[in-house]
Amino acid sequence: MNCQIVHDSWHTRGFTDISTLRLDGRVVGYGAVGGDPGQPKDTIKEFFVDPADRGSALTLLRAFITATGAEWIETQTNDPLLSVLIFDCADDLTSTTILFEDALTSTIPAPDGAVRRLTDAERAAAFPHTLVPVGDWGVEAGGAIVATGGFFLHYNPPFADLYMEVAPPARRRGYGSYLIQELKRVCYQAGRVPAARCAADNTGSRLTLQRAGLLPSGRIVRGRVKGASSPAGATTESASQTPGS
Repeated sequence: MNCQIVHDSWHTRGFTDISTLRLDGRVVGYGAVGGDPGQPKDTIKEFFVDPADRGSALTLLRAFITATGAEWIETQTNDPLLSVLIFDCADDLTSTTILFEDALTSTIPAPDGAVRRLTDAERAAAFPHTLVPVGDWGVEAGGAIVATGGFFLHYNPPFADLYMEVAPPARRRGYGSYLIQELKRVCYQAGRVPAARCAADNTGSRLTLQRAGLLPSGRIVRGRVKGASSPAGATTESASQTPGS
């Protein structure tokens, strides 16, 4: 896929069960069913079929649904396989999350503040955060920290997930976009590729990311599985290995 896999860490954290896909006895791919911590593993999260056998992908997905008893399918629309098959096997599709990739190098001038790494004491004394943790980097303006941010690394390398939050009194003054722009630079210096995501109804965050050159690249789509039976010749086999992404 060559993009950020939002829930890639689910595998190493034990949130998924992996199955081998076989077609007439040959291994042709894998599928992953998972769930949030403490929740049932009832959601198909990944589904891969070797390109040479993708003519049987729908047959295999229906067999996988039957074998696992999955009730939901959730995929990124920049997954070229499952994002197409979800329409055949699921109803009531919804999307509440937009995914972003770095597409442009922005040149936002510095507002009346400067971006720098925060000390532990500054992080402890930061303004109350409601959406994300206090970041390692911040914007100082007027002698106060008005925005913080950073990037998460529990994604498939080399991708990282940027985040930031601006203190309510300082919003709509350009601090957020400037901070994201500078976090992109720091992220690249660390050998990572910046990406991001936000709620579909969070217009402020979306515009902030776009001004800093992060543009929409997909969505997370979720749907309830339709009833399906396992066709002849297609089987699944539980496996312990973790798939590559």
